[in-house]
Amino acid sequence: MDLKLIDKNWTLFLDRDGVINHEKPGTYVLDWKEFIFYPGVVEAMKILNERFGVIVMVTNQKGVGKNLMTLENLHSIHSNMLAEIEAGSGRIDNIYFCSDLEDDSPNRKPNPGMAYQAMKDFPQIDPAKSMIVGNKLSDMQFGRNAGLHTVFAATTNPDTPFPNPLIDLRFDSLADFATALTKA
Repeated sequence: MDLKLIDKNWTLFLDRDGVINHEKPGTYVLDWKEFIFYPGVVEAMKILNERFGVIVMVTNQKGVGKNLMTLENLHSIHSNMLAEIEAGSGRIDNIYFCSDLEDDSPNRKPNPGMAYQAMKDFPQIDPAKSMIVGNKLSDMQFGRNAGLHTVFAATTNPDTPFPNPLIDLRFDSLADFATALTKA
């Protein structure tokens, strides 16, 4: 995968927990006070904003389905996150989330339902000119299921073997991916 090919005709799908912000092992980020950006993410979002025509987030949020948090909590997290990203000259055009508990839900990653929702909302999305950045193999499988290129951010799973048939590119973090784009 040649990063030089990426221009405003491309779409970026981003996972949230483990890519944008620190995960909470064994539980969920339940409110804004618990949300901690990874270093360099806000700056990376500015770079990504300059390179990609559409940027969407796709995130499984079982914490809502388990009634550990409300939709209001989730929307508060996302509105605060977006405000900080936008203050840093970045953007996310839309956020798709799945609160379903069943793993076979069509919208729960690795199933491609959230990608299909995005493609319906943004008809210019071409899966062949789209990529997902995620920190789990289920994100990579989501990418394959939706026909996207895959970028593995090794933030939480650095021992994931690479090369791997599910992973096109691997970086230590979203910030490292953005830095690589600036050098391409």
